[in-house]
Amino acid sequence: MGKKMNEEPHTGKNEGLRKKKRFARNVLLTAAFLMVFVLTFGGYQTYAYINEAPTLEGNKLSLPQSSTLFDAEGNKITDIVGKEHRKVVSFDEIPEHVVNAFIAVEDVRYWDHNGVDIKRIGGAVVANIQDGFGAEGASTITQQVVKNMLLEPEKTVKRKVQEAYLAMELEKQYSKEEILEMYLNKIYFGQGAYGVATAAETYFNKSLEELTTAEAALLAGLPQRPSGYDPYKHPDIATDRRATVLSLMEQHGFISVQEREKAASVAIEDTIVDKKNQSTTNDAFIDQVIDDLEKAGIPEEALYSGGLEIHTTLDAQAQKIVDESLTTNQVVEYPDEEFRAGISLVDTQSGAIRAIGGNRQTGEDDVQKGFNYATQLERSPGSTIKPILDYAPGIEKLKWSTNQQFIDEELELNGKEFSNWNDEFQGSVSIREALQWSYNIPAIKAFMEVGGEEAQSFAEKLGISIEETYPAYAIGGFANGISPLQLSGAYAAFGSGGTFHEPYSVEKVVYPNGKEMQLSSKPEKAMSEGTAYMITDMLRTVVKEGTGMQAAVKGLDIAGKTGTTSLEEGVVGDGVSDAWFSGYTTNYTAAVWTGYDKTTQSTYIHKEDDDIAKLLFQHVMSEVSKGKDTPDFEQPDSVEEIEIDKTSGLRANNATPSSNIIKELYFKGEEPKKAPLPKKKEPSNDSESDQTDKKRETKKPADKAAKEKKQPEKKVEKKPQPKPNNSGKETEKEKPKKQKEPEVKQEEQNEPEEKKKEQNKPEEPSTDPVESSESDSSGNADGESTGESETTPDPNNNETGNEDSGNEETSEDETSTEENGDNSGNADQSDDTGEGTTGNDSSSGTNDDSGSSEEGEQSEPVESEEASEPTESPENQPSEEETSSSQKNNDSTVEEKKEENPTE
Repeated sequence: MGKKMNEEPHTGKNEGLRKKKRFARNVLLTAAFLMVFVLTFGGYQTYAYINEAPTLEGNKLSLPQSSTLFDAEGNKITDIVGKEHRKVVSFDEIPEHVVNAFIAVEDVRYWDHNGVDIKRIGGAVVANIQDGFGAEGASTITQQVVKNMLLEPEKTVKRKVQEAYLAMELEKQYSKEEILEMYLNKIYFGQGAYGVATAAETYFNKSLEELTTAEAALLAGLPQRPSGYDPYKHPDIATDRRATVLSLMEQHGFISVQEREKAASVAIEDTIVDKKNQSTTNDAFIDQVIDDLEKAGIPEEALYSGGLEIHTTLDAQAQKIVDESLTTNQVVEYPDEEFRAGISLVDTQSGAIRAIGGNRQTGEDDVQKGFNYATQLERSPGSTIKPILDYAPGIEKLKWSTNQQFIDEELELNGKEFSNWNDEFQGSVSIREALQWSYNIPAIKAFMEVGGEEAQSFAEKLGISIEETYPAYAIGGFANGISPLQLSGAYAAFGSGGTFHEPYSVEKVVYPNGKEMQLSSKPEKAMSEGTAYMITDMLRTVVKEGTGMQAAVKGLDIAGKTGTTSLEEGVVGDGVSDAWFSGYTTNYTAAVWTGYDKTTQSTYIHKEDDDIAKLLFQHVMSEVSKGKDTPDFEQPDSVEEIEIDKTSGLRANNATPSSNIIKELYFKGEEPKKAPLPKKKEPSNDSESDQTDKKRETKKPADKAAKEKKQPEKKVEKKPQPKPNNSGKETEKEKPKKQKEPEVKQEEQNEPEEKKKEQNKPEEPSTDPVESSESDSSGNADGESTGESETTPDPNNNETGNEDSGNEETSEDETSTEENGDNSGNADQSDDTGEGTTGNDSSSGTNDDSGSSEEGEQSEPVESEEASEPTESPENQPSEEETSSSQKNNDSTVEEKKEENPTE
């Protein structure tokens, strides 16, 4: 076969062209297939949606369908729509400039389309592709009239299909004027006003004919978001919205540039009337319901005219208690009418909002749906933030115990000095004590040890967002504050074992066709049960015996925290700017804020009024808990309560005095070691016990052994041996010797180094410091060896004190016995504190006085012993050592007196 005349030779270029053609052909075939599939399946689905659409009913088109609110028990609270807030007018009664304002902003091609604006749909499609489905609506005025009859107020494909179909059907049955009349009489404008005529009276106290262009533009901007554009609550936002409407009216030729500029120059505050409407006690709660529904994708308009059943979390009785607490002086005496307060009460275990106290004014004293101090407030939380930012993150991340120690001392950071509320410093304190008395320095140090990012992340898990953190945030000095609702939600997580529920006001919404939407919040684990319980247990201490005692309720296991903020710069007085209290039981969590709208020299919380927040909490928690079983908080298995020696920080042992034992919480596996009991010592090394036993004449052999051990050290033997009867005369005589103590002490410091080492050696046994202190205190102050001190003898007593007391075995004077206790106690204390060992060996009164300078309580016994230096009294000679010991001590006494005479 020959080659065709017109056949082109094969080349690389031609082959490439063929591949491109094949690719294009495949794309077209695929697109055609998809189109056929979409038309077939999509047409079928569209047909199904249209078949399910409701029929048009005239009465439902012209009038809004009431939505009903129910409380947590299923009892009806109220209908959202009220007849007194609705006035119907005909289309002929609506001025042209009012109609034009709505046309410009809502549906500029209203007079041209057949119910659906194809051009507007195209713009909405592009926006939805870029920003997600539902980002921008394409509804015409006609569609808005029918959409509230539909079964699903939320944005779905099904609703959009049915909405477009019914809009076209409506245009077939009614004229444009009739449809616009339905729309303007039905839409909600906020402040309880339905329809444009009612809105004109509500906001301006005018008829429609009296409205100016500026006023008409303000009303036209409201229906999209009545609460968000409310001129009473948000005048600046309302002004911007009005400017948008005026600009659109000018753009589409309804007004001139001059008319727009004139209308825009009028201040909104000068146009709206200061109308007082009778508000209900549930207005603050309804505000929160609106917010929660909008978050769920249900527009506010559907709430007011969609015929919904809204099942809320409201506890009607709790709401009544909260309202009475705020609006009357029956619970607390408020200082003045400008004093503000907000209360949030939530369920600890679920986060359900049970009551909201948004304001102190109700009825004729309050603009309906005014500022909500429980939900809209943004104020610094003060010390109520400490458990959230400072201590809980450390417990969770670093496994702190409730006995974690921080030094409370002077602190300066970045040129700023921080202090405590009492301008004092406590030294080493546990985080329990720091929370109990709300010390600032330990909180800041805890925050810094945890790290700002970790603290910020932890707070985020509890519903508190912080953009950046600084040390001042550790004590509640926020740039942007928080609300009582946020704080109650965060504290509830501690009471629920570490699970956070975002506070919510709506359990479910039921549509007219019976379809339900569940809206309760989902639980999120924010921390371990152990962390939550440790914080709870420390906050119990705050309420039981700390700064929050006024919030305590008898019979209820309550944990809570106080918080205040300093006066603003330039304001001088004894008071604060904000006062908070947040606390919880296993059933309820409440947060209370008190203060003024602005802190000035004449409006700040005076000292006598900063307890109002605690008193409000106490009343509300007491009342809502009546008749309800409120279990105590349960300690989880991951946490162990341990008896701790409060000075050493180690586990207490059998020898630890009960007065030194505290109970603290530790994670299992993180417990401190148990302090070992003191090793069993030779009788000569038991100072305190030896004293008591010698009185009973039961340990004479031990005394002899002690004496033999100390034989080379005559100075130690000198002083304790003589025990004359003390008299006031002698005491007075010898007191002047105190003036010369430094000279004697200086001489004593020259003793051999070996002796010092020997005295320090007993510190090796792991005897708790607390036990030593207790022994000192017992010996010096009481002069007797108590059972408590006997169980925790300090080994440092044994070198000198034991031998001293052995030489006074036969003393019959009780005062002399006290002196022996002083001597041994001083030796003990000197060794423990490391303040010098030579003073313990002096046979003169200098040693005793040195001990008394360390502890003022010991001064009297020391003075008495100084006065007893003379050795003439035969009563005080040792019964077992009459020959050798007595002679040596008498010689020593003579030498000692020779040394002392020059100093006198």
